Amino acid sequence: MLYTDHEVIETMQMVASESLDIRTVTLGVSLLDAPTKEPLALARFVYDKIMRRAERLKDVVRQIEGRYGIPIVNVRISVTPMSLVCDGLAEGDYLRLAAALDKAADALGIDYIAGYSALVHKGATPGDVRHMQSIPEVLASTRRVCASVNVATTRAGINMDAVRLMGTVIKSTAEATRDRHGIGCAKLVVFANAVEDNPFVAGAFHGVGEPDTVVNVGVSGPGVVLAAIKRLRAENPSADCGALAECIKRTSFKITRAGELIGRQVVERLGPPVRFGIVDLSLAPSPVIGDSIANILEALGLERVGAPGTTAALAMVIDAVKKGGMMATSSVGGLSGAFIPVSEDLGMIDAVRHGALTLEKLEAMTSVCSVGLDMVGLPGDTSAETLSAIIADEMAIGVINHKTIGVRLLPVPGAQVGDLVDYGGLLGQVPIMPVNTMRPDAFIHLGGRIPAPVTSVKN
Repeated sequence: MLYTDHEVIETMQMVASESLDIRTVTLGVSLLDAPTKEPLALARFVYDKIMRRAERLKDVVRQIEGRYGIPIVNVRISVTPMSLVCDGLAEGDYLRLAAALDKAADALGIDYIAGYSALVHKGATPGDVRHMQSIPEVLASTRRVCASVNVATTRAGINMDAVRLMGTVIKSTAEATRDRHGIGCAKLVVFANAVEDNPFVAGAFHGVGEPDTVVNVGVSGPGVVLAAIKRLRAENPSADCGALAECIKRTSFKITRAGELIGRQVVERLGPPVRFGIVDLSLAPSPVIGDSIANILEALGLERVGAPGTTAALAMVIDAVKKGGMMATSSVGGLSGAFIPVSEDLGMIDAVRHGALTLEKLEAMTSVCSVGLDMVGLPGDTSAETLSAIIADEMAIGVINHKTIGVRLLPVPGAQVGDLVDYGGLLGQVPIMPVNTMRPDAFIHLGGRIPAPVTSVKN
């Protein structure tokens, strides 16, 4: 991959003044070759294989970061969904395996290890149920383990029994981590149409169709896109939507080129059996001024994110990002688009606090964004059934629209509407949003499976 002098200078400028970074380099490790189901031996295998595959990962990433001068914010690991690895084990053994994951991440200096996951979109085995029921204790007793559960796909429909259970799991996770404002819920995602190569936590896992060991890269760059839009509008005040979309597309191309370079350099230095996987094109905000998806939408002409027109503006941005990224690499994957987490985006937080952005408007925005309702703070007394109903609504959007969608809800114990809960670091501050008080309990307790839509039949 050759770079011109102009591209190098542009990249240096984006790093220096526009918050360009590589949000994550994630090493996916398969655990499907576990030779035993004996709990102690299996835990040793999990720990040893992760250590063997990732022992040089962080050092290699830091070397490349120093060489190219592009910040790499996170170095992470994802593993085979642990419900598959643990299937057949007793309830207490799930905690043992989660502890092995946490121990490996600690030894390697990795902030998060993802893949304490289950795939139950059409139904759950007894092992899957044990896995889901163990999540609150696992997330309370580990520091680095992240969990996810896929409860719906366009082909299978929505497993409402799993949706109902996950409302209870989220509620229990919040209570289990009450002393830390329910932070366990920040490490738990509920998915529809989950992908196998997502590099972003908390929803990453190493899919069963992936190679043994693979590097996936998640790029970022909201600040770069924001700066490009502002420059264009200053130079050409009459620029229309088409011109702005083209500007975003060209900027995304440059960001993606940097991401692929970093990923391939990591693979080259780690050597076999590590392979290069994908570049996830998602714009991922952070709690830093100027690194905001909300600010991008406002730069397009909205008074504040949440105003009428927000969903259309977001759709335009995401489409342009995807088009630009696909021109830059043939290895597009993951979620690819834009994240709209409330807590991790200063513009989103500001919009909620001013009453411009509501939960219902966020739901509308998730019909076009990469993920879904992400890092949304809710009152601590929100019922498990209401949590399940919010999940069900989002799953329906994903299933009907043939898209990946995720839900990361934070019912903060003791918090009330209007409170601001500070998690610190990349998790930022969470404004507590009001929730519709009409009860969905009877619907949620119907259970069963919402059938797949007619559009799922494409053979």
